[in-house]
Amino acid sequence: MLGFVCFMEPGLFNAINGLGGGGQLDPTTNANSNVAIYSTSAVAGFFAGSINNKLGSKLTLQLGTIGYCLYIGSYLALNIHPNAGGFVVASGAILGVCAGLLWSAQGSLMLAYPTESEKGRFIAIFWSIFNLGGVVGSAVALAANFNNKEGTVGNGTYIAFIILTGIGTCIPMFMVDPKDIIRTDGTKVTVPLHPSWKTQFYGLYLTLKTDPMIMLLFPMFFSANWFYTWQFNDYNGFLFTLRGRSLNEFLYWTSQIMGSIAISFLLDSKLERRAQAFASWTVLLAMVFLTHIWAYFYQREYTRQTPPPDIDIYSRRYIGHVLLYICFGLLDSMWQTTSYWLMGAISNNASKLAIMVGFYKSFQSAGAAGVWRADAVKLPYMNIFLSTWLLLIAGLVSAFPMIYLRVKNHTELEDEMLERMDNGGHLRTVEEMRTEDWTS
Repeated sequence: MLGFVCFMEPGLFNAINGLGGGGQLDPTTNANSNVAIYSTSAVAGFFAGSINNKLGSKLTLQLGTIGYCLYIGSYLALNIHPNAGGFVVASGAILGVCAGLLWSAQGSLMLAYPTESEKGRFIAIFWSIFNLGGVVGSAVALAANFNNKEGTVGNGTYIAFIILTGIGTCIPMFMVDPKDIIRTDGTKVTVPLHPSWKTQFYGLYLTLKTDPMIMLLFPMFFSANWFYTWQFNDYNGFLFTLRGRSLNEFLYWTSQIMGSIAISFLLDSKLERRAQAFASWTVLLAMVFLTHIWAYFYQREYTRQTPPPDIDIYSRRYIGHVLLYICFGLLDSMWQTTSYWLMGAISNNASKLAIMVGFYKSFQSAGAAGVWRADAVKLPYMNIFLSTWLLLIAGLVSAFPMIYLRVKNHTELEDEMLERMDNGGHLRTVEEMRTEDWTS
């Protein structure tokens, strides 16, 4: 059900965004709107874990769904009223706050429910269902715009997406409360029990103070949405016809499903957890160099001043270009799945996971806001491409010592600082925790 919430909300958002320029002929409004989305999401995401732990994951998740319907509706308004660009940007700012809440709740639920040996599988199941939103959304866009010569998405496509996102806001009401969940090994999910806002924000501080190695993942988080701008606007949006862009998006989100499933087999393999972490890191490094060396030879052929080549699906040039786009989809899903898995390798506690996923979305959004602004002010395509490549490498280099020093084969109670914090903010010892468990 969590997957289907994101299928209806960020999944369809991805389908619209992935068409290049939000399906509009001029991508500037879309780029500015994305700056607003990721700027507010960066701020909201940093505190979203504490908000999630105070309000509960179900309510936080539902509040997070509201902005998506409004955002897609703003593009319908733009189609009808060409001067409604300000509404699109304002809707993006609202969506950013909602997205910060949604992803924090999502990450907490997805990583707290499985046992340690199932986390890769749970992430893959979620990522597959979530990306079906992009698959279905891009299929709808492809069918609706297959013979569209105008270069902009029609009203019918936006209306269909508005209806689907409206349905998605209702799904959290039917989800089981986390406190009633029993894992497959018989253990219960540890739900947040910290009632005051002061305690919540102290928990945020405590997470960084007691587990500073988390900060080595921040560059990996920062780069996790950076590459979308070049891929969506500066590659797919510039080079292809609307029909080509729509088919590319269908294949891109389909490859995301394949990538997350493939990497999950490695992350849940019979190797020890540390070996799984190093193996997945190596796969990501290889994929980054494979895709970006390939892409460099395409990128050096065009600039912002070059007339758009309008590569269509029947063009000879199409096959090589779309295969690269499929590989980018594989890399994206592997990068995101591994990022989530690394957080899950640090903790099994829902409170700490909500805060870590909040950090993840905060830095991810901060990076995205910066690069969308760079695209909006027409920074050269090659500059954006090279920054994408370098940041991905920097993220992996920074994560390596964290994997080496912090990832253990099993998570111990000593590492679960927030699980040991009582309602007043006092940090209980492991011995006190075990005495309480024995007494109860």
